[in-house]
This record gives sequence, C-alpha cells and structure tokens, in this order.
Amino acid sequence: MRKGAKAAVIGSVFAVMVGGAGYGAYNVVTSISGDGGGRADGPAPVKTGPPSGTEIKETSRAFFAAWEKGDAADAAAHTNYASNAEQLLAGYRDDAHLTHVGITPGTPSGATVPFSVKAEVSYDGKRKPFSYDSELTVVRGETTGKALVAWKPSVLHPELKDGDTLVTGESSNPAIEAVDRNNVVLTKEKYPSLGPILDALREKYGDTAGGSPGIELAIRHGGEESGGDTTLVTLAKGRAGKVRTTLSASAQAAAEKAVTGYSESSVVAVKPSTGEVLAVANHRQDGFNAAFLGKLAPGSTMKIISAATLIDNGITTANGPAPCTDTGVWQSQTFHNLTGMKPQENATLSDSFARSCNTAFVNYADEVKVDSLTTEAQQRFGLGQDNWKTGIASFDGSVPASGGPDTAANMIGQGQVQMSPLNMASVTATAMTGVFRQPVIVPRSLDDRELATAKGLSSSTVAQLRSMMNRTAVSGTAAQVMAGLGGSVGAKTGSAEVDGQAVSNSWFTGYRNDIAAAAMTQEGGHGGDAAGPIVAAVLRTGG
Repeated sequence: MRKGAKAAVIGSVFAVMVGGAGYGAYNVVTSISGDGGGRADGPAPVKTGPPSGTEIKETSRAFFAAWEKGDAADAAAHTNYASNAEQLLAGYRDDAHLTHVGITPGTPSGATVPFSVKAEVSYDGKRKPFSYDSELTVVRGETTGKALVAWKPSVLHPELKDGDTLVTGESSNPAIEAVDRNNVVLTKEKYPSLGPILDALREKYGDTAGGSPGIELAIRHGGEESGGDTTLVTLAKGRAGKVRTTLSASAQAAAEKAVTGYSESSVVAVKPSTGEVLAVANHRQDGFNAAFLGKLAPGSTMKIISAATLIDNGITTANGPAPCTDTGVWQSQTFHNLTGMKPQENATLSDSFARSCNTAFVNYADEVKVDSLTTEAQQRFGLGQDNWKTGIASFDGSVPASGGPDTAANMIGQGQVQMSPLNMASVTATAMTGVFRQPVIVPRSLDDRELATAKGLSSSTVAQLRSMMNRTAVSGTAAQVMAGLGGSVGAKTGSAEVDGQAVSNSWFTGYRNDIAAAAMTQEGGHGGDAAGPIVAAVLRTGG
C-alpha cells in the first residue's frame, strides 16, 4: 500500500529466539506489568498452576474491553508479551483504521476462549463492516503469577503471523484478473489453493498488467517468501489488469478436489513438452505453498534420478544387475527394504526399480562418486542451482554431494536430499522427454526472464527410464493407483521417513501422455496410500 501504511512490524527475530521456550520465557523477558509492589510483611506468594475458570473469564474480558476501547497499552498489559502486543494492537486502530470494535466471547474450552469480532474499517470517507472469529488462550505468568493472554498475532486476526501487519490504504499493487491457458478466470473463491499464488502474482505483475490500485484493508506479510498482501476488505475497487497463466482450469479443479481428501497434501502438474505448470494445489493448515516451496526428503521417487545416475555413469542398465538383498550396509549404516519385501539376488535394475528395493541402490553406493548424484541432478535434471524463475517464488531442489552414510541415503531419497512436488513433477517430465524444460506458471514472454537450462538425458537413458516407470505403473508398486489410466503411462512411488514422525511422508510421481504430476502428503504413509490417488486424479484430466 502506498498510503496509510506505516505499520509497526512484529519482532520476528525476537519471536524465534523465545519461541518454544514456554510462556514463562516471554514473562522473564518482558517483565509484564508485575504485581510485585513491596509489602511490610514481604511479597505476596506468586500463584502457580493453571488459571482457574474465574481467572480465564476475568482476564479475557479485561483484554476484550481494552481492545474495544482502542487502548492498546491496557490491552497489551493483559498479555504475556506486552511490547509486541501493544505494537500490533495500536496498528489495529491507527494503521488498519478499524473502529467501533465489538467482541463477543464464546464458551471457553479449558483455557481457550473463542470470540467473534465485529468492527468497521473507515478510510478516506469510505466505510465497510469487518467481522471474523478468533481465539485466545489464558496462561499463568511464571514470574508474576498473573493470569495472562498468551500473545500471538493470530489473537488479533486468525491469518496474522509473526512479521505481519494490518493496514488500510491504497493497495500496494493494482488488482489482477488471472486467467488460465484458455482464458478462464481463476479466483481464490473457486480455487482456494490459488489464494497465495494469486497474491504473489499480483505483487509481481500488478504494476505492469495495466490495472489501477484500489483502497483495501489487507494483511501485509513479512518474510522473503510470503508473497503479496492478502486483501481482507475492499473499500474501493481499482481496475484489474489481466495476467495470463499457464494453468489449466480443469486440471486445477481436479487438483483442488484431490488434495482435500488428505491433510497436509500438495500436488503439482506440468506439461512435459513445454514445462508449463498446469495445476498447483495445497491442503494445509498453515496455508504454505509447499507444492512450490516445500523442502522435504522425496523418498524413493528419487530413484528416478538415481537410476539415471547408474545408467549414465556406466554402472548398470535397466536390464543389468541390481540385486535386491535383505539389507544393505554402507559405512556402518544398515539400510532396510519395506517390511515383507523378499530378497531377489538376481534382480535387474528394472526389477528393483518397480519393486522399489532400497538395498539394490544402496549396494551401488561404493561405485557412485560422492558428487555423481549431485552432478546428474544439476546437469541433466536442472535441479539445485537456485536459478529457476517460475514466475513466483519456488524451490529448485537440493541434492548435495554428501559423504559418509548420506552417499547411500541420498540414493533412496533420504539423507540430505530435499525436494518439492514441483521439483519431482519436473524430474518426471525430464525423464519422460529427455529434455529439461524449467517449469513456469506464467509465460516467459510476460517479463522476458531468463530460464534455467540443463543438457537433459540421452535417448537411451530416456528409453530405459520410461520402460522402468511404465513397468512400475503397470505391474509394480504403482499398479493399483494407476489402474484404468490409458495412454502412455509411468510412475514411481516413494515414502520418506522423518525423525520424530511415527508415519512416513507419502510421495508419488507419474505421467500420462503429455502431463506429469507429483504429490506429497506429510505423514501419509506409503506412496500409494495418499499421494498416489492425488496424482492419479490429476492425470485423469489429461491436462
């Protein structure tokens, strides 16, 4: 926003320092409005234990009353992080121009109090109502013993995070009308996953798309990868400029529907012949665009790159040996296969790929140089060089040259390897065509940006990878998920173990004709359990 926007930003660095240290850490640092005046017979004993029902009711009501009056200092004094609370509460009145605030508390659940807010946003003679629901939690101050509101930005508004502010004024970027490849209008109302992506497109291309700014109440996000402002109320519409994307409304609709069946899921679909992104969808509580920005071990989907490495370095071929032993040992670390997988000493690489045998790849670690996998990923698949320019913020993947046990772990998509669904969809597209085409969500012609390049794969390597992926889709670990999909098909399943998780992350990538897709579901189990059905649903659209 260009006007009325001198909002104070929450000290996110400080919040990180104390985050996770417990509410008491906040109290020690901020010395919140102590109740420790001296008495002749010594200080009063500090209360301990959880706040009582009466304390929860009285503290929340006092906080609400001060907030309604616009008294930021008084409201902040009822929190355990007074300095940051006061900054944001003052901005609520002065920068967001929110007045006539009325708060209705709901029925507490333990120490948590839900509440509804009704207010009016008023700016430059324009007014509109603004209402939403939020909640707060009352805790015991460790140093004072007082019952206090546990402060976090989402108390003020559920979409606020550390570093965010509420501001009202002229929009920082004119509105855009985003359209798909066939000129179908894309809105966050119809395609909820596109909300943060449309915000990011508006931030980057709004000024050059031919529109004019409006007046709005918005969340101004902090952080480098946060995207553009999130509009909450539009007081006066600007003129929207048109931004054409590479998305397909039909593929996007299928992706949106598919991810809603699995929590913490993300999916990306690309067109292998062009690199154009056809769909991107996330179903996550945090609203994070993990489809483009996620950084997680991809599990056995990484075996596409690992198999290419073995082939391109002359170590083995699709029909060459890759024994599937019961266990594999590399530098004192023992690797196992999925429970119940029987050893197959005479297995070929194609056999072990289709079964997703870990040990077959681990056993070749001593023949793979420390940087072989890294070189393959960078030079042939275009990964890990921090030079993708998709049109919005994205992660390029990371395949570091890791020594020790990670040399073997990286081969099976564990260790130090990190990927996003976007990366793995691109890997599949490259394996399918032999050509690395950097994914884009808006045409390169929109801003003439320079795209990343890589030399791709030989026709022989492509033929072998496609044969192995097709076998996996037809009779291997992906067969059940890919059943019924006609045309030219291929797939790879994956599951990635994560420290502290009882259930592995589910990964799946596949192609059908000229569409490649990859999905990830955190704590989703095996690749075919969660991520697989998401990918299959998108592949059925045909792009």
